Amino acid sequence: MCYNPQVSIPYAKEDIKVGRIRFYIALWAAKLAQGLLRLLGRKATYFSGKLALKICPDFLGRIGRPELLIGVTGTNGKTTVSNLLTDVLEGWGEDIVHNRYGSNIDAGAATSLIDAATLGGRCKKRIGVLEMDERSAGRILPRLKPDWLLITNLFRDSMRRNAHPEYIAALLEKYIPESTRLVLNADDIISSSIAPKNKRAYFGIDPLPIEPPERGNIVIDARLCPACGAKLEYLFRRYNHIGSVRCPACGLKSPEPDYRLVSVDGEGGMMTVLESNGWYDYKINNMAIYNIYNYLAVSALLREMGYQKAKIAEAFETLKIVESRFLREEINGKELTVIMAKGLNAVACTRSFDYVANQPGNKAVVLMLDDVFDEKESSENIAWLYDADFEFLNSPDIAQVVAVGVRCLDTRLRLLIAGVEEAKIIAVPEASNAAEAVDLSSPDKIYVLYELYRRDSAMRVRDELAERLKTI
Repeated sequence: MCYNPQVSIPYAKEDIKVGRIRFYIALWAAKLAQGLLRLLGRKATYFSGKLALKICPDFLGRIGRPELLIGVTGTNGKTTVSNLLTDVLEGWGEDIVHNRYGSNIDAGAATSLIDAATLGGRCKKRIGVLEMDERSAGRILPRLKPDWLLITNLFRDSMRRNAHPEYIAALLEKYIPESTRLVLNADDIISSSIAPKNKRAYFGIDPLPIEPPERGNIVIDARLCPACGAKLEYLFRRYNHIGSVRCPACGLKSPEPDYRLVSVDGEGGMMTVLESNGWYDYKINNMAIYNIYNYLAVSALLREMGYQKAKIAEAFETLKIVESRFLREEINGKELTVIMAKGLNAVACTRSFDYVANQPGNKAVVLMLDDVFDEKESSENIAWLYDADFEFLNSPDIAQVVAVGVRCLDTRLRLLIAGVEEAKIIAVPEASNAAEAVDLSSPDKIYVLYELYRRDSAMRVRDELAERLKTI
């Protein structure tokens, strides 16, 4: 029996027929549009799905889905986790439905499924890995009903878009199907509490010798117990609200991880993960703590799906973070690193600041953090700057900070408030002048931190810096 998702009552017989006709029209129109866009050299990652949903609003509930569907969502890390997971499965010979090159909202998911569908709407591929925007949960989860859903974390995000993590948690709670199995971050008391009736597994990281017992942050989204409202006690706080908590009033506490990272070897690039039947070492190629979580999440999901430790470890030997997110190279004895950070996302930017601050050597930092869409709309939304911990850039071994973009003076002011010496700060309105503003004489390492949709201009700055480095 077919159900209308708007009113949750059975369609009349004639409505079922009309719905099927509408679905096929939407599918064929979308496939035609997809083909034409590709002939024109376009990526076709969004429009065809948008067209299909316009013609048939319940398109996602009608199109054939893969035999096994994995969803990945969360505030930070979902793209990296989805890409790593897809890389592993494709390395094992699986032909995957994925949206790694396109949109993570309902239209992007629809486009990926259209691409994998026959003209009759049947999915040609066995496994799907779909990154899902957490705000789109209501339009995706009830219709696609993923077999697995991995939630990386929930943080305060753009005030214009995602409001507060408790709002997002409630949204996910409402729409996650009861049949979906969850893989959750035990160190995040917000996301680990979602959908308590669903089958689940947890991953988490023990306090590590390489990190301080607590890292101060402006934003801590979980100060009060979500069950009774009492003040939470942090037994260990890694950053923001990530760590181990308990409530002295009602006894709520962080869940015990099923997959517990107990140690990392920075020099060897290994992580040791303990589970119920013993521990195992996995190769990782990035030691930023947020990326260690990403690798751990992927290994936990694969283990839950039944893959053997040795097989996962072998796949991890060649696994790496996509270069559009993290790119490091050595040029003429100096290190140049490009790191993606999210515009308007204080937590994501803070993680990047913290990573840079903890790297050894003398450093210069280029900040290209203005939100592209904010800029187009001429909206002076700078409130998020005061949630981000620019204080981490107030370090003796950071010799220079170059603030780039139309709001470079706002960033300069925030750096001054954070205690960064005025002489270290350069404000550059135009990205075309950013590379020339960097003093290459003193730093051993140069970091370019850029907003998600500013990648092209960030890579141009990287190219110009690389050319300058070759001549010194």
